[in-house]
Amino acid sequence: MDNELSALTTVFTEFYYWVTVVLMFLIHVGFCMYEVGVSRHKNHLNTLMKNTMLIPLVTVTWFFFGWWIYWAFPNGPGILGGLVLEADGFGANEVALPWTSAMAVNMGDHINGVFWAAFLLFSWTAASIVSGAVIERIRSSAFGILAIAIGSVFWTIDASWGWHYAGWMVQVLGYHDAYASGVIHAVAGGFGLGVLVVLGPRIGKFNSDGSSNNIGPRNPWLVTVGLFLIYTGFWGFYAACNIPIYDAGSDYGGGSVYFTATNIYVAPTTLSGITLNFLMSLSGGLLAGYVVSKGDPFWTYSSGLAGIIAASAGNDLYNPLQSMLIGAAAVPVMYKLHYWVENRFKIDDAVGAVAVHGYAGVFGLVVCGFMLWGYPASAYYEATVNPIGMIIGAIIMFGVLGFLPGWIIAKILNSMGKLRIPREVEIAGLDYDAMAASRKDQDAVAALEK
Repeated sequence: MDNELSALTTVFTEFYYWVTVVLMFLIHVGFCMYEVGVSRHKNHLNTLMKNTMLIPLVTVTWFFFGWWIYWAFPNGPGILGGLVLEADGFGANEVALPWTSAMAVNMGDHINGVFWAAFLLFSWTAASIVSGAVIERIRSSAFGILAIAIGSVFWTIDASWGWHYAGWMVQVLGYHDAYASGVIHAVAGGFGLGVLVVLGPRIGKFNSDGSSNNIGPRNPWLVTVGLFLIYTGFWGFYAACNIPIYDAGSDYGGGSVYFTATNIYVAPTTLSGITLNFLMSLSGGLLAGYVVSKGDPFWTYSSGLAGIIAASAGNDLYNPLQSMLIGAAAVPVMYKLHYWVENRFKIDDAVGAVAVHGYAGVFGLVVCGFMLWGYPASAYYEATVNPIGMIIGAIIMFGVLGFLPGWIIAKILNSMGKLRIPREVEIAGLDYDAMAASRKDQDAVAALEK
């Protein structure tokens, strides 16, 4: 490092992203607790292990090709150009390849590894969103394939298109999604819906006359604590979507020095401002959820998350009152849509993931197009935020990169008989084999003791 200021900036940025990764790990702890709390006792171990094993599956695949996809695909490819294959400073495509020096201990690079890890935790989140929707009836092997697909391929493509400062959606559509209403939440919600259409409902969810039964949470305390951990981890998520200290003036300020925090598009924002917006959108969601659900704890807590997600697209620029109102307005939309889709199409989303993440994320993108109409989508390009561009972006995120891949992969797995567990296993519970194995071990120990 050539001077004390650059050294301090680099070391601070490295530590900053490292802390965000630690905080975001709480999101995954929260998802584990939340899904186990919703599932029935006969499926607890399977639900827990499914969420646990997506960690190594997505981590390894993200290391080998996920990070490369993010840096290689901002042009489409074929829309603004081809694959980006040459080095381009920090985050260069060459350093995204697993055999390069930057993907290891490298005293010349202090950022790539922690930035990679922050994006990796986003990948875990995308896979966990799908995990909750499909509990209690999907084969673990099928979920592993789906987790890799959404966690290391499809959300990564949409991030490259719409969450890269040079992404084609940013340049052409004026797409703006500072804290991933669409880039993570809408795409994962759409992917989950595509899988659910093929997977089908749990046994007992619907009656012969088409009416639905409520299979409610079995452990409200786990659900509550799990969602509060997700809220807490979301702080780390928001922080990881920013560059903490950056000389924006040197890039587009006429050469003057101007240090600031920036959003993912390297445009100025403040951590102070997004703190206000985060808490106000959470509060708007919680208040609306309590009213709309008539005090139902599960939907009240879930609505707090939906409120944050809905306001996230523009929370780098919104006024706090806007964030609160957007978070509140999203709740009745996603809540009503959840039950309409459930009853109309017999879709069994066990935790409301498609609604909380998918519908609220789409709502947030569309609203952002109107609320930030005319604002620069990125500091580097002339495209401005606009309703048409954001609506097209929402369709791409939820439909093209979400629903369609989820539906296609699920159809392929289903045609091979590899998607859903057998009926008798579902009735007995996915933990039956594990408990049977445990009993055999206990019987063997007892026999030896005799």
